[in-house]
Amino acid sequence: MGEADNVRAVERLVTGLNAKDVEVMNEVFVDDSILSWPQSGEIIRGRENRQGVYRAFPSLPTITPYRTVSSGDLVISEAELDYGTETYQVVFIFECRDGRIVRETAYWAKPFPAPEWRATWVDRA
Repeated sequence: MGEADNVRAVERLVTGLNAKDVEVMNEVFVDDSILSWPQSGEIIRGRENRQGVYRAFPSLPTITPYRTVSSGDLVISEAELDYGTETYQVVFIFECRDGRIVRETAYWAKPFPAPEWRATWVDRA
């Protein structure tokens, strides 16, 4: 298994979660995986805790990746999370082994308007 298998695992995760199928996580994560959310200080360890958290989500967001890069066992994906009422920009860092996810670290933030004082020097998306 190689880099392409790692990317496929991440793609399968996104497809499954967008279909609201949290069981997909058991296919693509190793049982003793770690999910880390540094902004809230939470660490989710192992299959049972991962399933508990994701089954309790009030509403899973739609994940729209717009850039994914990989190198060896590392896959990084930039995406938009749409909860229906709120949208977040997110960076997922996936550490993989043999085509399965060992660790996921996620950073997310709400979009904010760019200040006018920078308009001369920047392009707007």
